[in-house]
Amino acid sequence: MTGLKEVFILDDTSTTIDNVTIKWLGHAGFMIKEAEINVYIDPYVLPTSIIDFEDQADVLLITHEHFDHCNPESIRKVRKSYATTLIPENVTLDFKGDARRVRDGDMLRDHLSIKDVNIEVLPAYNIDKQYHPKGIGVGYLIEMRGLRIYHTGDTDFIPEMNEVSADVVLVPIGGTYTMDESEAADAVASMSPRIAIPMHYNYVEGTEGDPEKFKQLVNDNNPDVDVVILNFEQ
Repeated sequence: MTGLKEVFILDDTSTTIDNVTIKWLGHAGFMIKEAEINVYIDPYVLPTSIIDFEDQADVLLITHEHFDHCNPESIRKVRKSYATTLIPENVTLDFKGDARRVRDGDMLRDHLSIKDVNIEVLPAYNIDKQYHPKGIGVGYLIEMRGLRIYHTGDTDFIPEMNEVSADVVLVPIGGTYTMDESEAADAVASMSPRIAIPMHYNYVEGTEGDPEKFKQLVNDNNPDVDVVILNFEQ
């Protein structure tokens, strides 16, 4: 992992780490911004205000086809006409423009990087639940300015996480469809990132979660992990 020099909260919806801004849109959606490049992941909940062109997506990553992750209306609002969209190979929706099918194990790095963003496609699935069988969705590990940010997608604590090296982990805590606070804390402990940000809780029915409980559990395991709890615009 890289050495993180700067970490500060811009406002209660975003944090900046080594000049990379991570903004929680709500649920599992994030905008990650570095200089002139905006990466969006699973836009679903969006602010009521119009998103300015300079804040729209240059790169759009979809983890799977469920309505709260692959929402056509939200995608239209955030996506620039020339954006590159990555979608799992089994998504049935058609995307106009530069849309590329990906699968677990794809490595888009160096000369294959997307607009100078290195992207690794990782597995995301349930172990003891029926909602996300293996192969239905993915997670993404993106690298901007040397900062490695892992969006787990909708998943349980899976064995593959033990091999992940990330500076920042965006992890679901809402239970039912994904990990709950305890499982997510165990997942974070296995990866030992510098920063963990909880997501996928308290918006969709059945995803009730307590970020403060998650924070305490993470720090009980590893007090060196900084848990950043963000809010989102409504």
